[in-house]
Amino acid sequence: MNKETCCCHKTTKRSPEEYKRLINRLNRMEGQIRGIKGMLEKDAYCADILVQSAAVSAAMNAFNKELLSNHIRTCVVRDLREGKEDVIDELVTTLQKLMK
Repeated sequence: MNKETCCCHKTTKRSPEEYKRLINRLNRMEGQIRGIKGMLEKDAYCADILVQSAAVSAAMNAFNKELLSNHIRTCVVRDLREGKEDVIDELVTTLQKLMK
């Protein structure tokens, strides 16, 4: 597979504001995960851990929504304007993976 067809080699330049928002979300989730780990280490009650786990899932969903929205508004629109309609198939595949 060449670089042009492998999504692993694509990059996206993000604005400093977008980068900061996304990194802040990830940092909060990282803290939540460390908190859950600490709860396990302290033998916390299962239901309390599950509530925190659900909060991390919700935070990840919010991260994905923001990133997906940015992706559609920038990368997808750009590629469509350039006549690269294969971006639609890529987007559909991405959405299918997110909805599992």
